[in-house]
This record gives sequence, structure tokens and C-alpha cells, in this order.
Amino acid sequence: MGRIRDTAIRIKLQEMRESVDMAREHLPDSIDLFEQLGIVKDGIYKRIEYAIENVFDICAVLNADLHLGVPGVDEGILENLVQNGLLSPGMRQNLKAMRGFRNIVVHRHGTIDDALAFSILKEHIDDFSLFGQEIERFLQPGDGE
Repeated sequence: MGRIRDTAIRIKLQEMRESVDMAREHLPDSIDLFEQLGIVKDGIYKRIEYAIENVFDICAVLNADLHLGVPGVDEGILENLVQNGLLSPGMRQNLKAMRGFRNIVVHRHGTIDDALAFSILKEHIDDFSLFGQEIERFLQPGDGE
């Protein structure tokens, strides 16, 4: 197995966790409160977007460093990581959903459906922690650093 950029991956994991923690800290318990957050709500969206970008950066680094192939799109990278046992099939589904959520946030021509976004955030914010755990499990055995 080739050398992986362990430090770069760990930095991106930390950035992901910090963004998710900030979003979680400001995420209220109800949709009514969420809709009233104004610019704080925009900050939550940006932090989650940044966390998702870190997730896909980590996947791309692993795919490249382990020479798993040269896929043209994120979908191919996820497939390579699942086939090589770095990610579970369930995590692949979670990451596809993250990418979809990110696309809604980034390309929100007009407005985001805050009620839908809130329910997705409440239900799936822990997916980031689960992703981090899967990556950490891979990094631990004999990573050499």
C-alpha cells in the first residue's frame, strides 16, 4: 500500500469536526427558532457546506494516495473507497446525501426550504462523526506516523 497523507487527512477531519461543532452549537431545537436565526442560519449552512467539502477532500486524498483509480466524479471515488473497504456501503449513501445537501446550499437560487434543511440537519448531523470514525479506524493500524 502506498503512503497516505495522514497529516493532511487528520487536519481536514479536525476542520470538519470544528465546523460541525459550530453548526450544532447554534442549531436550535425547533424549526420555528431555526427560521428566525437570520444570518446565524446562513452561518450554519456555510459551516455544513465547508464540513462536506472536507469530507469529499478526504475521500479524494485517500483515493489518490492509495492509487484506487482515476474516477471522473465523486461517485467513482466513493465506489472505490467502498470496494476497498475504507468506507461502508451505508456511509456511501450518507455521503451521497451530504453531497446533495451541499448542492442545495451552494446553488440555492432563491431560497432554501428551511424546514427541510432543518430536518435533514437534525437527523444527519451525526453522520459526520460516523464518517470520522470510519476514517480514523483506517488510519490507525500501522500508519507509521
